[in-house]
Amino acid sequence: MSVNPHDDTPTSSSSGEANRGPLHGVRVLDISTVYAAPITAMLLGDFGAEVIKVEHPTGDPARSHGANKDGHGLWWKVIARNKKCITLDLGTPEGQQILRDLVVDVDVLVENFRPGVLEKWGLGPDRLMVLNPGLITLRVTGFGQDGPYAQRRAFGTLAEAMSGFAHQTGEEDGPPTLPPFGLADGVAGITGAFGVVTALLHRNSPEGNGQGQVIDLSLLEPLVGILGPGPTAFDQLGAIAGRQGNRSPNNAPRNTYLTKDDRWVAISASATSVAERVMRLVGRADLVEQPWFASAGERSRNGDLLDESVGKWIAARPFDEVVTEFERVGAALAPIYDVEQLMNDPHVRARDVITTVDDEDLGPIAMQNLMVRMLGTPGAIRFPGRRLGQDNTQIYRDALGLNIEALQDRGVI
Repeated sequence: MSVNPHDDTPTSSSSGEANRGPLHGVRVLDISTVYAAPITAMLLGDFGAEVIKVEHPTGDPARSHGANKDGHGLWWKVIARNKKCITLDLGTPEGQQILRDLVVDVDVLVENFRPGVLEKWGLGPDRLMVLNPGLITLRVTGFGQDGPYAQRRAFGTLAEAMSGFAHQTGEEDGPPTLPPFGLADGVAGITGAFGVVTALLHRNSPEGNGQGQVIDLSLLEPLVGILGPGPTAFDQLGAIAGRQGNRSPNNAPRNTYLTKDDRWVAISASATSVAERVMRLVGRADLVEQPWFASAGERSRNGDLLDESVGKWIAARPFDEVVTEFERVGAALAPIYDVEQLMNDPHVRARDVITTVDDEDLGPIAMQNLMVRMLGTPGAIRFPGRRLGQDNTQIYRDALGLNIEALQDRGVI
């Protein structure tokens, strides 16, 4: 039995000639909802995996999240790109059996149900790996498959709160600040793709002997993992990082500054040589000669003095002059963009960071391009997110030989 009865020809303007991608031949069953786990499946699809998105017949909630046009969710068009869409009610015995039939012929199952739900339905990894010993199951939850919080309902916001991110974000005298987008979900989604590819490499190695495995991924742990050496600093020094606005405890000058014509820019001087160039540019070469200047930590502790000088210089000049002068001396500066400015930036346009994809519902639409550029085995956006149940006929009738009208009548799909 095959569940791959479709043409993978790319349709995005950025993809050039049809290419199969480095993950061509990998089959992924995505039964997850909303963000973190679907991002993993999206990334796998971007690089050639065949991804079948399984939704409840009422649809994934992500279809209605955020902005929409003519009834089509715009985030859905991105997060469900390169995924064939089928419907299936996993809460029914017939739906559960159909999933077992599908699992027999796939490499990866991506899910984010609360721990125990799949087991209750007879769809836990232990049961599914009897049918397919090579199956890799990515399980994404808020807090992991075990531990005191395993059964808690969780979203990325809770991980952003518990991880220490919110505690360190915001102005020094202000409240903890949460991101306005799914940061924890995105970090976990990327981490999940890394985990899946690592598991595939192991399975296909002589040591792996074709055996699959379970990947237990929480929203909390990847975010904790990228937040720097906080746990180590606390363990060794008792230090607890707090909020510092846009400054850094590790270097200075580092902040946001307003130009004369009301444009915001950000600068970073992590390297002492760059900090020297900035301070000489703004007319404070005397500070470069101070004994403390050579230490990034000491510069941070003198951040008020450095910020005052840099901010005053930038405030007296228009944006274009500030950018030109920083480039001339080899210092690091970037404009703070809104999305319109980002999409019109010449570098972003030249690199096709935001690409245009043909969509059957909305016509040409812009979306983020692939995150990784692989020059030898590039990926592609073959198609944006599809309609609910659009591929039911292809998967159920053509691949599995099922009567889709009867399944629809019984509410299974």
